[in-house]
This record gives sequence, structure tokens and C-alpha cells, in this order.
Amino acid sequence: QVQLVESGGGSVQAGGSLRLSCAASGSTFSINSMGWYRQAPGKQRELVAVITRGGSTDYIDSVKGRFTISRDNAKNTVYLQMNSLKPEDTAVYYCYAELTWDPRAWGQGTQVTVSS
Repeated sequence: QVQLVESGGGSVQAGGSLRLSCAASGSTFSINSMGWYRQAPGKQRELVAVITRGGSTDYIDSVKGRFTISRDNAKNTVYLQMNSLKPEDTAVYYCYAELTWDPRAWGQGTQVTVSS
């Protein structure tokens, strides 16, 4: 079992920055890729960014050049640095971890609100 705890959400004005953190505990040796989804009101959850255990990354087009995902394997933590935030980035952001032997683990979600 893996538990994920997120932190770092909040409210900012457009153009501002936030950094989300997601700390994993438990059977962290079973974690493969990690990433972030988001879900805005009335919309489907969408994959924002993913990072493999080796550090390869991928992003949804709408955040490329503004968001950076990184991970510290020693601390079992994944980060999402969000710059140049836009109102359309407003959503609940969920961290996840792909596990070798168990279903995907999810964080509890953290609210990000960007005002214009």
C-alpha cells in the first residue's frame, strides 16, 4: 500500500505561481511513474503531467512551457511547479502513483484557484 499526501494548493492571481508537492509513504519501492491530474467544475479529470522513475516527463499541451514536474526519489516526493497561471488552470489537482503490484494510488486532492 502507498499513501499520498498533497500540499501547496491555494489562491493566486493570474500570472502567479504555485508549487504542489505530493509525498508518498508506505510501499514506496513499488512506485513507478507519478503524476498529476486535475478536475475543474463540470469537467472531466485530465492528466496534466507525468514523470517516470527515470525522470522522463510529459505534459498536456495547455501547460507546456508553464508547468514543470519533478521528483525526488530519495524523498519519495513529486512536485508540480506551476508558473504563469491562468484562470483556466483553476481545478482540484490530484497526485497519483502507478504501482507495480497494486491499483493506482491517489492523493486527496488540493484546490488551485486562479483569479483574473
